[in-house]
Amino acid sequence: MPKNLVVLGTGFGAFSCLRTIDKEFYNISVISPRNHFLFTPLLPSTTVGTIEFRSIIEPIRNLKHINFYQAYALNIDTVNNVVFCEDADTKNKFHVNYDILAIAVGEVTNTFNIPGVWEHAYFLKEVSDARKIRTKVIDCFENASLPDISIEERKKFLRFVVCGGGPTGVEFAAELHDFIDEDVKDKYAELSDLVEVILIEAGTKILSTFDANLSLYTMKFFKRQNIVVKTNSNIVKVDDKYIYVNDGTRFEYGLLVWSTGNTASQFSLSSALPKNNKNRFITDKFLRVKGFDNIYALGDCAETENDPRPKTAQVAQQEGKYLGKALNRLARGKEIKAFKFKDFGMLAYVGGRRALADTPRYKGSGFTTFIFWRSVYFTKLVSLKNKILVLFDWFKNILFGRDVSNF
Repeated sequence: MPKNLVVLGTGFGAFSCLRTIDKEFYNISVISPRNHFLFTPLLPSTTVGTIEFRSIIEPIRNLKHINFYQAYALNIDTVNNVVFCEDADTKNKFHVNYDILAIAVGEVTNTFNIPGVWEHAYFLKEVSDARKIRTKVIDCFENASLPDISIEERKKFLRFVVCGGGPTGVEFAAELHDFIDEDVKDKYAELSDLVEVILIEAGTKILSTFDANLSLYTMKFFKRQNIVVKTNSNIVKVDDKYIYVNDGTRFEYGLLVWSTGNTASQFSLSSALPKNNKNRFITDKFLRVKGFDNIYALGDCAETENDPRPKTAQVAQQEGKYLGKALNRLARGKEIKAFKFKDFGMLAYVGGRRALADTPRYKGSGFTTFIFWRSVYFTKLVSLKNKILVLFDWFKNILFGRDVSNF
């Protein structure tokens, strides 16, 4: 008789597991407030219209032979094997029984409890976030186009600030620069010289997880692109008009995008399962939560004891594929091997049709690497529909530029 497998989440780990699992052996239920898989590596491209939002999402219901519930998992009863849930829309509560539970709830953006960030900053984790940013960017240019306002007020609207020098922050700054360089000069010609992009990083350099030479290359390239990079800087407060920095300065802004790393979700915080000091579920080398044979955790919300791995889509995807295959083998009564992560390296887009590649076999930058960057992500898209739509978006962008409509 098939066992009841409950999967919490629809990110890289969960989606990869669901695509790999043999539905013949399991009755599968998926619980998540998001009813689609999101290809997050291309999310920054949607903030300015290089790629359209629906081109990088895949509905979970396109997967056959699963039950999907658009809801939040609140907590679990490990004695009776029950997940307690709340509907994301009506707030109705219900429960789902499981024989095997896979937790892949991810993490949320970390604001570090800095005053005003939650109220005034924009985040970049979901399609809804990207859409808000895209709307705000266009609003800033339209506001700055109004008559009878001073140059200083125009500059305030056109001061775009990115907090966080990791891949997401850098790629958003790069996409924004491309939009300014390729579209603003045509559609908002009188404003192009007033735009300012500022990247604020608490550390000594941006892209600190990349090779030092690639990080330095990006710093120099951004300088040539007139992107202001402020290292060793912390935002200490934000209000509706000013950003306050740790050196005592403050400045007005039109848009603040916050991309400073992640922290545990509410589900992880409230769970009684074993966790480390970062509130990530502690797992063994088979991705089983410590002390449990029927509960697994993977992706950003989990960490293998004595074997920490980067919190990236690449890791989550490999873990999900491993777990799907492992559960298939267990259903057939076969032994399983421990999970082993294969590091394929990191990629990042830095604007101007240039990208970085930091892989075990190749470290490079420039236009050729940009072609490589696009090729890799194109092949990693999860469906033929996504591939066709993204390819069409890239082609459309070359022919017609980005759409600046607001709706």
